[in-house]
Amino acid sequence: MSTGNGNLLEVRDLRTYFHTEDGTVKAVDGVTFNLRRGETLGIVGESGSGKSVTNLSIVRLIQSPPGEIVSGEVVFDGRDILRLTEDEVRRIRGRRIAMIFQDPMTSLNPFMKISGQLMEMTRLHLGHSKAQAYEHAVKMLETVGIPDARKRVDDYAHEFSGGMRQRVMIAMALSCKPELLIADEPSTALDVTIQAQILELIKTLKQETGTSVILITHDLGVVAGMTDHLIVMYAGKVFEQAPTRELFAVPGNPYTKGLLRSVPDPTSERGTLYQISGLPPDVAHLPPGCPFAPRCDRAEDLCSREFPPLVEVNQDHHSLCHFATEVYAKSVAERSMVD
Repeated sequence: MSTGNGNLLEVRDLRTYFHTEDGTVKAVDGVTFNLRRGETLGIVGESGSGKSVTNLSIVRLIQSPPGEIVSGEVVFDGRDILRLTEDEVRRIRGRRIAMIFQDPMTSLNPFMKISGQLMEMTRLHLGHSKAQAYEHAVKMLETVGIPDARKRVDDYAHEFSGGMRQRVMIAMALSCKPELLIADEPSTALDVTIQAQILELIKTLKQETGTSVILITHDLGVVAGMTDHLIVMYAGKVFEQAPTRELFAVPGNPYTKGLLRSVPDPTSERGTLYQISGLPPDVAHLPPGCPFAPRCDRAEDLCSREFPPLVEVNQDHHSLCHFATEVYAKSVAERSMVD
């Protein structure tokens, strides 16, 4: 069954809370977005903004307690994942939706050979025999660029470098040719050269397989050349979403503008980096009004009293801000001066 509108995934008003002794942490609070087939969506924001929890909620990997998916819909290929049984979700997870996690050493079993971990996936989801699964494991390591794959496939995780372990994780994620790949900070722990290789590998494999991708990162520079659309999250909410090229050119939210200014510019002669003042809020005790107001240069009294509306500033471009239209218009004017 298909959604019939080109969307592979539709997330609607998703809310995931964590119940703690200090109060209820609204880690994801009303998140809505669509992902079209074959597209790459970037989700960016500071640590604690709700990026990873959003995507763990999509595949129902929220630990309960203390976590709870309170409400919302996650419609994948016409079926609401939040309404499926555990067995039905397990058949989708790993087979049709796969994840690459930030730290491969916490995701790979240190006591199992890499071959065994790769074979486990295809024997479970594709019904491979032991011999078929082994050959497929070798092929997948070759696909992700691991040299001497047939010799390395029986090594353990600790015998690989950080970059190679991440390639193994990508091989595992792509073993069953998933329709959706969720990459959660896939290159954060790697040096810059290896980071570029890993991101280029994901981009190439996506082009070859047609897999849709959600790329989670705190680094706007990473998503610039890899994504079709971009979501900016803050305090568990979507603060801005737009086509990537447009969001970089003409942001419509003060928070997004702050993030963009924080990206290092190698052509700049200034010796200091810009940073947004203050710290992200405690999502267990959010202030009234806009959660970004205490850190925002554009904030007025209204921002501290009333929660901002989600404003459509351009086609397919939305911003959560009382002054979104003004901020967007100013970005357009600044862009025209540069051009």
